[in-house]
Amino acid sequence: MPRAGIGTYTREILAALAGRARFSVYGPGYREIPGPRFAGRHLLWPRRIRRLQPDLFFGPMGQLPLASVGCPSVLTIHDLAMYIEPQWFPSGQPLSTRLVVPRSIDRASHLVADSNCTARDIAELFDRRPEEISVVHLGVSPVFHPLPGDQLADIRRRLQLPERFLLFVGSIEPRKNLPTLLEAWAALPDHPDLVIAGTWGWKYEAVQRQIERLGEGVRLLGPVEPADLPGLYNVATALAHPAYYEGFGLTILEAMACGTPVVSSSAASLPEVAGDAALLVDPADVESWTAALDRVLHDPGVATDLRRRGVLRAAEFTWEKAGSKTWRVLEATAGI
Repeated sequence: MPRAGIGTYTREILAALAGRARFSVYGPGYREIPGPRFAGRHLLWPRRIRRLQPDLFFGPMGQLPLASVGCPSVLTIHDLAMYIEPQWFPSGQPLSTRLVVPRSIDRASHLVADSNCTARDIAELFDRRPEEISVVHLGVSPVFHPLPGDQLADIRRRLQLPERFLLFVGSIEPRKNLPTLLEAWAALPDHPDLVIAGTWGWKYEAVQRQIERLGEGVRLLGPVEPADLPGLYNVATALAHPAYYEGFGLTILEAMACGTPVVSSSAASLPEVAGDAALLVDPADVESWTAALDRVLHDPGVATDLRRRGVLRAAEFTWEKAGSKTWRVLEATAGI
């Protein structure tokens, strides 16, 4: 199962739902979906589901097979960025984006949205009524918490990190808006290193050239093992998250839970998630990003206040709470 994003959600929500009902789980690491890719997923698999005669189909990845599953269905919709700004994404996904996802959203008995922002997008783009959508915020795993000082030196040494650095966590793709962060960072009069933790996604060539022009000071850490992520947040001076769009924004909550000050984009769902616990900045305003980064890096009072607010804010989001709310939706939809 993927380590980030939807993979994290699926793993955590299934764990939170464990013990409430008997689940047959299909996907990597569980039961394999039968047959060749298209026929297996959309024809053979639904036939197998119908034979099981389940009370409900729950799709944490936001899709239904094209053939009927023979029971009520609940899908979790994480974000609809592909339909809002398609130029941010690679081409070549017509089957999924033009057929499977729209038909899934149209046919689902009920929909779960990660945020109020995503719920509004569903209603506007796919004409679903508000009462057909339930908002269930994601949770933060307890592994994300402030670490004692004696562990921080070991983490820095193992990951070869400097004493002070700005951190970006996420794939390098257009909607993450790294060009704004890089430009704002370069304009800081006295900037620490900028550490970028994540994979190269798509349409990243312009970012690659920008990093090459900036030279020293930008470090590409690459993908980070999940076990190292809490420590990485802990040793960062601050997290910068300039995304144009997020359906939820779990990264900023994970950093807050670790006591890391956060400067975040003010777009899409991010203000809803951050509350008053981050400095919120227009993702297109480079000068404001430079000013906000300067404040969190050089004003100890601002950084201390953000640490305190962040830990309190992150504590409001738990997978136990997400599991309970999701279960109430599943139970009501199945009529059990």
